[in-house]
Amino acid sequence: MRLEAESVSKAISSRRSIRSFASRPVPPEAVRELIALACTAPAPHGSRPWRFVQVASLQAKERLADAMADAWRADLEREGQTVHTIARLLSRSRRQITEAPVLLLACLTLDEARSWPDEPRRRAERDMFVQSLGAALQNLLLAAHGRGLAGYLKGAPLFCMDAIRQALGLPQDWEPALLVLLGYAAEGSEPPPRSEISIDDFLEVR
Repeated sequence: MRLEAESVSKAISSRRSIRSFASRPVPPEAVRELIALACTAPAPHGSRPWRFVQVASLQAKERLADAMADAWRADLEREGQTVHTIARLLSRSRRQITEAPVLLLACLTLDEARSWPDEPRRRAERDMFVQSLGAALQNLLLAAHGRGLAGYLKGAPLFCMDAIRQALGLPQDWEPALLVLLGYAAEGSEPPPRSEISIDDFLEVR
């Protein structure tokens, strides 16, 4: 089935990261539809190296927020940040996690990756799988946008994988990567226009 190029382009260009949500709940079936569409992304060797955890209960959200806060606090203290700065950053992160209408943790699995005998190919193999997770997340965000939902990604899990695994009871071979925060946009949450780009800054022709 051929898609209207204009519709696809409009969906891509109009999707924005929005961080302020209304209190309106998101139907559970919508979340399942988004995961199904995420899983249509291209991936190496016909694999599906993604696992999504919906952190739904307040108790689970609080466990996750506590685990991430402990890890981040330790990093901030090592950097020499002030007590007030640390408190402000951790408070904002906790609100984002506990107040998100839909909170998904995207994890990477490498059980279908090939075990090459040399490090360069093992590294390249991992890069392929990581990039496929990015494709799945883009699918998810575009599908959410098409359903009138807003959302954004939060990369903090990459910095505290073990703490998150323990907080949520995840298998050891699941690599927590990004949080997906979704909901209906709050009134007045429209982001500023994107800055103009020069295609020549991003495209080289050989």
